[in-house]
Amino acid sequence: MLRSILSFFGSIFSWIVTAAFFAALTLGGIFWVYSRDLPSHETLAQYSPKTISRIYSGEGMLIDEFAEERRIFVPSEEIPDLVKEAFISAEDKNFFIHPGYDVRGIIGAAYQAVQTGGSTVRGASTITQQVMKNFLLSSDRSVERKVKELILASRLERTLSKEQILELYLNEIFLGQNSFGVAAAAQVYFNKSLAELAPHEAAMLAAMPQAPGRYHPVRAKERVTERRNYVLREMWQNGYIDQATYEAEARLPLKSVQNGDYPSAGSQMPPRDYFTDEIRRQLSREFGQEEFFGGGLTIRATVEPKLQSAAADALREALESYDRGRGVWRGTGETIAPEQLGNEAGWRGALFEAEVPRDIPGWYPAVVLELGQSDARIGIEGIEEDADGHWIPARDVQWARKLNRETRRLEAKAQVAGDLVSVGDVVLVRAMTSDGDGSFVRWTLRQVPEVQGGFMAMDVNTGRVMAMQGGFSYQSSVFNRATQAQRQPGSSFKPFVYAAALDNNYTPATIVVDEAIRINTPYGMWEPKNASGRTYGPSPLRTGIEQSRNLMTIRVAQDIGMERVAEYAEKFGVYDDLKPFLANALGAQETTLFKMVAAYAMFANGGERVEPTLVDRVQDRRGRTVYRHDKRVCETCGMQALPAGQGPVIASNRERVMDAVTAYQLTSMLEGVVQRGSGKGVSLPVPVAGKTGTTNDAKDVWFIGFTSNIVAGCYLGYDQPRTLGSNAYGGTLCVPVFNAFMREAVREYGGSAFAVPPGGHWVKIDRFTGQRLPDGASGDNVVAEYFRDGSDPDWMSPVIISGFGDEKVILPWEAGGGAGATSITTSTGRKKVIPKKTDFGTMSSGGLY
Repeated sequence: MLRSILSFFGSIFSWIVTAAFFAALTLGGIFWVYSRDLPSHETLAQYSPKTISRIYSGEGMLIDEFAEERRIFVPSEEIPDLVKEAFISAEDKNFFIHPGYDVRGIIGAAYQAVQTGGSTVRGASTITQQVMKNFLLSSDRSVERKVKELILASRLERTLSKEQILELYLNEIFLGQNSFGVAAAAQVYFNKSLAELAPHEAAMLAAMPQAPGRYHPVRAKERVTERRNYVLREMWQNGYIDQATYEAEARLPLKSVQNGDYPSAGSQMPPRDYFTDEIRRQLSREFGQEEFFGGGLTIRATVEPKLQSAAADALREALESYDRGRGVWRGTGETIAPEQLGNEAGWRGALFEAEVPRDIPGWYPAVVLELGQSDARIGIEGIEEDADGHWIPARDVQWARKLNRETRRLEAKAQVAGDLVSVGDVVLVRAMTSDGDGSFVRWTLRQVPEVQGGFMAMDVNTGRVMAMQGGFSYQSSVFNRATQAQRQPGSSFKPFVYAAALDNNYTPATIVVDEAIRINTPYGMWEPKNASGRTYGPSPLRTGIEQSRNLMTIRVAQDIGMERVAEYAEKFGVYDDLKPFLANALGAQETTLFKMVAAYAMFANGGERVEPTLVDRVQDRRGRTVYRHDKRVCETCGMQALPAGQGPVIASNRERVMDAVTAYQLTSMLEGVVQRGSGKGVSLPVPVAGKTGTTNDAKDVWFIGFTSNIVAGCYLGYDQPRTLGSNAYGGTLCVPVFNAFMREAVREYGGSAFAVPPGGHWVKIDRFTGQRLPDGASGDNVVAEYFRDGSDPDWMSPVIISGFGDEKVILPWEAGGGAGATSITTSTGRKKVIPKKTDFGTMSSGGLY
């Protein structure tokens, strides 16, 4: 009997051993099969996660962030123990003792799945397994993936320490709201650093990995609170916090940025603008899209926040002033359904969703709630309702006629608010205040102008772009008109023609014929004209640029050759390839404001090349400098101490693009433009030079000007070019923008007289005739010109530039220019000029006076 019993149990034992052997063999075979061709876990030792690239101003203020995955990498030693303990309690309480997988956890999960018939399946993955899944495997639920995960987890445990694995996990894990890693999540949910988190906040973060898509702190507040309290209980049971702390923290309400309990991190930064977006565009091109959005770059921008604000305000004021002067109301085109207007919560929620710009200082989105007999009541985003409500009065709309969006026709001029707006219309408003004491007057309607423009300012010596505004509102249109818009520069291009001439034996006193030109082209007869429609006869070169004479400019370009003009324009970077057509001497070929402003800087700094930059320096995630704009060498920075009263000696190795004397001559002539010519509206307390530009039919208007240290430029025009009107000129539309900005810039950075280079001498001439005058001459007609040594013309027999062959030319003083001479007809029918008595600025057979 005993033998039978022993035989029975022996058979069972043999069966069990055999079964276990074959099971182990089968399991081993499965693991062997799946262990082949697995990704290498050793790459995790060189973990380089995608992190946020940040842009800082020169003062170190964070002004923008760019990221595909919002992650801030934090080394393990800088992650507080409280945060580590929360995640270990929530996800893997045996993390520090298991070999990469938790057998008890796997068995428990399997038992629960069998017990519930598969209706409840909880995860049994350890933190190490989750690291493998997140980094090297897919997220699909399959036996194959689970086996691979176990194999890689056990391998990783033999390669990295527990702290290293935890560092990978806490920096990589997705926690909702586009936040990856605990540091970014702490900022997104609480606007705090990891060190500032309380236990209930750390527990809330640890609650997120289970279902970050479903655990929204607003929509699923109760569910998130329950999960948070579960994590707190686990932290207490694991000995990380005491019972009193657990109970106190669990009673606290769930607070978050999303619930409005804390300000968002983004709210502490200025809204994204054209400047930082242009940095994004340029650095994405230089470093690659992936590196810029995921490389954790630290970018030091050249922007000066005060000047950027001044540039935006100046351009907006000009654009809005022009737009309101047209008297056309277009509105935003956005509406809110009537059923959402019945209660405050309804219209506020709908208004928040409306796609209207919110980056214009002082402007607010609003919705028309009701129309009175003459006024309109509005609800304003972010502004509390008062007892009387907020109203748009009738007198605020009587400047405009409504544009019918369907017929594109203008309706009658508005008399009451209802003539412009309807109930449900989303509008933009701002508070009108008293000029005297700043008190509130009324709410007034605003709209984004249809006309657009660009503005840019930079340091003439370093190329640092200090301010850039690419349109009225970045949120309304991200197209940057300072860098991306190709526009005709018009007469603002003329200085490059004159620069080429001055470098090719011209002087500011060279006489150029200002007479009609007719040129036969393949497209017909071309008859360019001066803006006034008149001709003025022979005039000094200075007059040609001061008065922006088209005919003189064309004759100069014809004389020196358009190929030479094109060479200069390309050398200055205005064009990559300027076609050598005479019309291009008048700025007919398109370029960008960015290129024009950078080129003008080379006039201001004496003719040295400067490359415009929006970035001073770029550092990688480890703090290594990977780009620096300023390549100059400091020759004395290595000294232990500088001599008393002596600053660092910095060697300039910049390329010279034009002769220094030529640069000063041109600058002096451009000073004349703002003193006597088309730019005379410029009004600053320091010397200024510049040039206006107005294209055919006033489709584009320009002004680019500079002081001794800052160059700034503006252009205005419609995105789809059309005329701005008969009264639109660079001097009337762009000069006010330049003035408003430069007043702020000069207050901050000052200015001085333009530096006079060696190699020249001063001669006084008559600016009307080009005639030499005595050194003591004075008067409105007298101007001191700087001549290059050895370049004085033959004053008695000056060369007359026609540009189109030999023409019989009467000199200005022969025609009585500047002397009040009279013209008579002789008995033979010929014209004869009878000059008056000679005076300063005139010449007769008696000689030079």
